[in-house]
Amino acid sequence: MCHACVIAGAKAAMLSRRGLFGAGAAFAAVASGLAAARPALAQAGGRVVDLTHAYDGAFPTFGGTPGILYEKTVKFEEQGYQLYRLTIDEHTGTHIDAPLHFSADGTSVDQLAPEALVCPLCVVDIAAKAAEDANAMVEAADIEAWISANGAIPAGACVAMHSGWAAKIAAPEYRNTPEGAFAFPGFARSASDMLLEMGVAAIAVDTLSLDPGNSADFAVHYSWLPAGRYGIENVANLDQVPATGATVFVGAPKHAGGTGGPARVLAVV
Repeated sequence: MCHACVIAGAKAAMLSRRGLFGAGAAFAAVASGLAAARPALAQAGGRVVDLTHAYDGAFPTFGGTPGILYEKTVKFEEQGYQLYRLTIDEHTGTHIDAPLHFSADGTSVDQLAPEALVCPLCVVDIAAKAAEDANAMVEAADIEAWISANGAIPAGACVAMHSGWAAKIAAPEYRNTPEGAFAFPGFARSASDMLLEMGVAAIAVDTLSLDPGNSADFAVHYSWLPAGRYGIENVANLDQVPATGATVFVGAPKHAGGTGGPARVLAVV
């Protein structure tokens, strides 16, 4: 996500540390995640679910401006092949928020450990709550209820919020109310703090931001990312994967020093 007022706030409150849990904890979570992902892969039936939206210049963005621009630089009818030059905002489409996005010296997207990009996938369904409240949140109680129903969340997992918001992707209400106020579900700090303690590697949302639309302080971004973890925003098709048992493969971009970027995200069920 990106927006002028958010950037201004980020500069004022920028953190210069890797996170309160430290790089050692983040590394331990990655190692645990790899160990957890291997048995999940062995049990998978092989069905692949694409959790990625196709996107173009009309895809909704946090800042409200096109996240990708195309320029056709080679035409097939003239040269026998075709080529586009793309101008891309890092935080557009289904994309990664790297730790560097909300910290002064955090891990950039190219520095994410490969082991952290293959994760057991845990899907927390808050669609019923989101149908009643556009700014609904995954809270600590939702995580506790998920654990009661499905068992422990593995260290190194990716915990994804399914709010049903992906169905609104082509409508203005994916981003805001008719009055223009941001409105979409996200994580509460109570939940993300709990997941940090569990050694979770990533959180994912089917909305524009890890924080809910009405957030005034971006508390989850400022706590989760500087702790050495990453996020995934604008995830698709979470209704097609089970609450537990899938493994997610995160095709992170690898441009040096990047704060994030569009990703191809696949789940094997």
